[in-house]
Amino acid sequence: MTARPRPLSRRGFLAAGAAATTAVAAGAGSATAAPTHKPSACAHIFYYPWYGNPQVYGEWRHWQQGELTPPEAISSNYYPVLGPYDSGDRRGAVDRHMRWLRQAGTGVLVSSWWGQGSYEDRMAPVVLDAAAAAGLQVAWHIEPYEGRDAASVVADIRYLTEHYGDHPAFHRDAERGGRCAYYVFNSLLTVDWSPLHEVDDRAIVMAQTWDLSRIGDFGGVYTYDAIATANKPDWSQVAAFCAERGMVWAPSLGPGYIDDRAVPGNTTPTLGRAQGRTYDLEWEYALSTGNSGGVPDWVSITSFNEWHEGTQIEPATADTPGALDYLSYEGAYGRKGGRAQTAYLDRTAYWVTRFEAAHARRRD
Repeated sequence: MTARPRPLSRRGFLAAGAAATTAVAAGAGSATAAPTHKPSACAHIFYYPWYGNPQVYGEWRHWQQGELTPPEAISSNYYPVLGPYDSGDRRGAVDRHMRWLRQAGTGVLVSSWWGQGSYEDRMAPVVLDAAAAAGLQVAWHIEPYEGRDAASVVADIRYLTEHYGDHPAFHRDAERGGRCAYYVFNSLLTVDWSPLHEVDDRAIVMAQTWDLSRIGDFGGVYTYDAIATANKPDWSQVAAFCAERGMVWAPSLGPGYIDDRAVPGNTTPTLGRAQGRTYDLEWEYALSTGNSGGVPDWVSITSFNEWHEGTQIEPATADTPGALDYLSYEGAYGRKGGRAQTAYLDRTAYWVTRFEAAHARRRD
């Protein structure tokens, strides 16, 4: 089968106005072990079930972007511990992903979804079943598929609810009437979102912008862009706007950004990881500029496994095949060798624990 074409870089869809950043000052504290408590229902993380390989899918999908030849050469500046896996490999890669997500303390994975009948839609049962087995929930990242508008998103929400709403892993926010979260990537592509009110009873639809004139019909706001967060944008107005209207404020943060191998010749700025310090600074900033005393309703993490853009916290290896040079997590939070591979999972768990503690203080 021929893979459905995708934009070469999600960065090209991000809202304009984020200043370029090339690095953040180096240095990071020691890593903290992953907690064993229940994953946080307020810690959401973007998940991509769009990969394929010849063993499962019948051919390569996404890994060969940029005219590369897997498995030695893949369209990422990092190399996964699992190698170029397949998103349909339930008992292999996908189950492992869920264990890692639980280790990170993230309770809701936001699964990339490119429309009814898309590859990602066909992967939805695999993701849901694996998430349920791990005690996790699945929300949805509605991507800018061809013809997407407010009416089609309303139809998508009804479709997803009808097909998957009875699944035990289907996201239901207990604090907001059991409604499911739907993140709309690049919501600025559509001007009139008023039809969303038709599904107010079942959906928390999230706008990807902090333009106050473009979010009034939504149930919440997220930002997605880790590069923008590193530049410490002024989120005070959007956080207050959400708080006043009972909307969800879910700022996004991530460990870094690099898409050079997926998009050869691009001019997108690189956001260096600085051995983990970038991630720490973004968490610190997100938790200090949300609503209600500095605590957002949710956080949205970019990402678990967007390998093309180098935002992933999924374990990467320094032991790579072929002649290409790959980056790794070596030295992150002072870790070396095999322990470095899971450095970002464990650091996420550390920050999720702090986030949950802040939430508890706010409720008290």
